[in-house]
Amino acid sequence: MILPIYIYGQPVLRKVAQDITPDYEGLQELIQNMYETLEASEGIGLAAPQIGRDIRVVVIDLDVLGDDMPEYKGYRHVFINPHIVEIDEDSDTETMEEGCLSIPGIHEKVTRHTRIHVTYLDENMQEHDEWVEGYLARVMQHEFDHLEGTMFVDRVSPLRKQMIKNKLKAIMQGKFRCTYRTKIVR
Repeated sequence: MILPIYIYGQPVLRKVAQDITPDYEGLQELIQNMYETLEASEGIGLAAPQIGRDIRVVVIDLDVLGDDMPEYKGYRHVFINPHIVEIDEDSDTETMEEGCLSIPGIHEKVTRHTRIHVTYLDENMQEHDEWVEGYLARVMQHEFDHLEGTMFVDRVSPLRKQMIKNKLKAIMQGKFRCTYRTKIVR
């Protein structure tokens, strides 16, 4: 089932999400719904708060990038209870434009480290503890930020934040266009 994407201004997007237990009711259906929602909205990552759930579940599908980045061909992964344990402060940083399904129409440059240490459970509740690099590290940081109540616009310079303030206000008022279902603050 395709779910509506919660838009900037929804309180759930600013809450710290909670870890879940392996017996979380309806988890497999939720994961499937998140993938369907992600595909319908043409995104590459989706965190549970973006569909109104304050739990630590993220789906990432980088397969669409496979032609330009062959290492991501077929990459589709679920992250349950993910946490960034450490950011490799000695790694390079890279500044790239980011967008977000919860902030339609806004793209801004965000600087992130290129190597992070993460822990998570997969869809089979198997534990993972690994270092991740490159573009996947960026996507994970963006999506895992949602689980901490942080959005990419919080990571832009104060000047840029001031410059997009009116656009963000308009989004909160429902003044935006996108091709997927959304839920705004009423």
